[in-house]
Amino acid sequence: MLRESMGLNRLRRLGPPATLWRLFSTCSPSVTVLDRLPSALGTLPPGLEAFRQARGIHRWSDRTNQTGSAELHRLPFSRVSEQDLTFFENLLPGRTITDPDVLMVHNVDWMKSVRGSSELLLRPQTTEEVSKILKYCCERRLAVNPQGGNTGLVGGSVPVFDEIILSTSLMNRILSFDKVSGIITCQAGCVLENLSTYLEEHDFIMPLDLGAKGSCQIGGNVATNAGGLRLLRYGSLRGTVLGLEVVLANGTILNLLTNLRKDNTGYDLKQLFIGSEGTLGVITAVSILCPRKPRAVNVAFLGCSSYRKLLETFQCCRGMLGEILSAFEFLDSACMKLLEKHLKLTNPIAENPFYIVIETAGSNATHDEEKLHSFLAEVMASCLVTDGTVATEDAKVKALWSIRERVTEALTHDGYTYKYDISLPLENIYQLVEDMREHLGNKATNVVGYGHVGDGNLHLNITSHSKDPDLLAAIEPYVYEWTARYRGSISAEHGLGLKKRNYIHFSKPPGAVALMNDIKHMLDPYRILNPYKTLPDHS
Repeated sequence: MLRESMGLNRLRRLGPPATLWRLFSTCSPSVTVLDRLPSALGTLPPGLEAFRQARGIHRWSDRTNQTGSAELHRLPFSRVSEQDLTFFENLLPGRTITDPDVLMVHNVDWMKSVRGSSELLLRPQTTEEVSKILKYCCERRLAVNPQGGNTGLVGGSVPVFDEIILSTSLMNRILSFDKVSGIITCQAGCVLENLSTYLEEHDFIMPLDLGAKGSCQIGGNVATNAGGLRLLRYGSLRGTVLGLEVVLANGTILNLLTNLRKDNTGYDLKQLFIGSEGTLGVITAVSILCPRKPRAVNVAFLGCSSYRKLLETFQCCRGMLGEILSAFEFLDSACMKLLEKHLKLTNPIAENPFYIVIETAGSNATHDEEKLHSFLAEVMASCLVTDGTVATEDAKVKALWSIRERVTEALTHDGYTYKYDISLPLENIYQLVEDMREHLGNKATNVVGYGHVGDGNLHLNITSHSKDPDLLAAIEPYVYEWTARYRGSISAEHGLGLKKRNYIHFSKPPGAVALMNDIKHMLDPYRILNPYKTLPDHS
């Protein structure tokens, strides 16, 4: 029997989604270990070399096999000299960081699967400072790694070797907000959750919602074209981002900021930088169209006996809920078991092979509840759904959402995790999980699937006791070949970064990859921006 919000007595009060640091600190200690070699690998000024030795800074090897694919070699970029340090310290007094303890956090990705060896972190506060940094780096042929909240999952936000880290964390000002149009303009370093809080005070919301919202930055979200939980309702950032301010590799400031929803004048250049992962330019400011805050939000947590019935429930949901449907998420029973085992969460409904999180958001509570109850009565009567519960109060809404959002946290306790972000036709989404389980057999500890059914995005996660090269070889390129066979995308919303760059051909034809490389060469001829990322090595 369906339990409504007031009868949600079996659902324990869950804590808020884990912070980035909490997740970071609980990741498996198994990380890629790169061979350390003496800093004499490069020719260094005596003063800087003495500084490095005094601070315990060592250079990583000039080559590594971090991703299980082709061996990487450091490209012939210049190395940071004492003269360079003097320039940056004069430009950014107190914001030119060489402390190895601070750098350690910025050199390692959230997954602890990629580790760079940068010895310099720059924290500009203005677009003009970013421009001066890139102009200087271009002239000196110094490689630069733009970094936002460093919450990426494909190794795109950390250095591979000793690239200078350019952090946007201090570029966190809201520049303007139009209460009539709902357009917000802000610097790239604004944390997504802070923007959401600000907008809610003005009766608006961000069109983007992510599990990492407490740490991720809007510039990084745009640079990776992040999807998130609300894409079904509000679309991707390619539609909601109205304008950008970008600094090109040579320091040129490209001001594409606009508050116009319609502008058909020439090429839409901002689209080049949305999803480019910092390889074409550094995003410094963004203008985004934000929807009004819904007056009524309902969340239903339902159980289904099969993936086929889950799809039929989605079809019924879209037909009966229509304009108030804002999210349709799923997780399998393996995910629920991890939540129960590692986070001690309680399943609020009867055990099922699949679970659905449905959110409605509208302006009329009575109207929305009537539509939702009609839908629930239909799917229960037709046996598409076996059990469920509904929440309307804020605390219980957050509790139900946390079951879906904390799957990532639960996985960090299950060992080393291999994560894959795949987009597929709806009927094939869970088939990949089942085929992967059969393909791997007992090589893996767990193979689980969850994600955004509303937009065809599967998050496939495979765990093992420790990092295992043999397991990785069994997963890749099998997972990409399988995805290509069903005409899917190997990267639905996380980007290619370092880990997937050499698999781009599974989703893009050679002509498209060649054109991407031409664009990269035109905008960044010395390839100083986020090298070793997005484009394949042969380019």
